[in-house]
Amino acid sequence: MGLRDSVGGKAFVVNLWQDNPVFRQVIGICSTLAVTNLVQNTVLMCAALAFATALSGYTISLLRNYTPRQVRMMVQVLVIAAYVIIAGFAMKAWFPEVHKLIGPYVGLIITNCILMGRCEAFAAKNAPWPSFLDGLGAGIGYSLVLIPIAVVREAMGFGTFFGCVLPAREVWWHQWTIMIMPPGAFFMLALVVWFCSQMVRRQGGKRA
Repeated sequence: MGLRDSVGGKAFVVNLWQDNPVFRQVIGICSTLAVTNLVQNTVLMCAALAFATALSGYTISLLRNYTPRQVRMMVQVLVIAAYVIIAGFAMKAWFPEVHKLIGPYVGLIITNCILMGRCEAFAAKNAPWPSFLDGLGAGIGYSLVLIPIAVVREAMGFGTFFGCVLPAREVWWHQWTIMIMPPGAFFMLALVVWFCSQMVRRQGGKRA
């Protein structure tokens, strides 16, 4: 049985596109609006969320048969918080300048609906390895939306990519200040959601 045919493999693939947490479920979008003005910030935020989502799902699955139903939500929050704190410490140690900018948003991963949703909907009912893949798929699916938004916002707002000045900025490009402000994030998110939704509809029509 291939990875794609297994329970975890199917969950991983579904979270990338068909059931993407951002443009399909429209959850976890606060960080989409908060950290996508710079690509580096976005990549690190996505890595922290994928790390926490995958390992939280794995741990919750290991504990699923030993956790009383009455306290399962508290246990899930504690597990998620532990991994988010680890991600925050790692970011602070290796990328202190970035942590100064997005540290508070990394902490808010604890309350991100994507983590709680995957733990409750999948990890609490499935084996550890499929739960790990499910969480990893959700984290990568989240990243596939945020990173393109960040690339466009940084290029149009600052004229840079990963902090490097783009050639067009030196010649003719004038930065769009609105793209590094909250309205620019809303505008880009709306475009991505619309575009991806149209792609999903076309795929559905072709299959029909």
